[in-house]
Amino acid sequence: MSDEALLELAEHISLRRPNDVVSTEVAYGELTVNVTPSGLIGLIEFLRNDANCRFSTLIDITAVDNPARPVRFDLVYHLLSMYQNHRIRVKAQVREDEIAPSLTGVFPGADWYEREVFDMFGILFSGHPDLRRIITDYGFRGHPLRKDFPTTGYVEVRWNDEEKRVVYEPVSLVQEYRQFDFLSPWEGAKYVLPGDEKAPEAKK
Repeated sequence: MSDEALLELAEHISLRRPNDVVSTEVAYGELTVNVTPSGLIGLIEFLRNDANCRFSTLIDITAVDNPARPVRFDLVYHLLSMYQNHRIRVKAQVREDEIAPSLTGVFPGADWYEREVFDMFGILFSGHPDLRRIITDYGFRGHPLRKDFPTTGYVEVRWNDEEKRVVYEPVSLVQEYRQFDFLSPWEGAKYVLPGDEKAPEAKK
């Protein structure tokens, strides 16, 4: 769709759902609608059923973590209209202690997407039929896509041959493997990449 057509669609949505829509924007050939969490279900139902929208397919649900912001998370929904051949992005801001409404009653396929968002970010969804981890182990601690989650994790998993089972142990990093004093990641190579000619100058 052209930007003009997307702007017309944004105006149509804003006029029909004024209490739900916070703002709209068109960027990179796609329309983004920012919505209140309380108006999320109503807006998604409208986007699916309205004759000018007909967003029949839920493509994905994800989130973005903004730990420095009071309203920490952006929930992001991507929908596709197979009839109109266009896409839309719906975003809702939720606090860390806030529970978002589940879309499973509108799009049953939201089930696993919401489980993934819960697993990776820790966002809870009210009305979800089976909200549990889907990627990490059920005993996993933390939510790996939060920006304050350590890159090493909290525990490591390994097979214990003596106990004949999988065991969890605290992560222990050997410090000598954390020392990197190379001037270039390609040091020792027999050819020079652009920028590597600065290495001999740095040694002077």
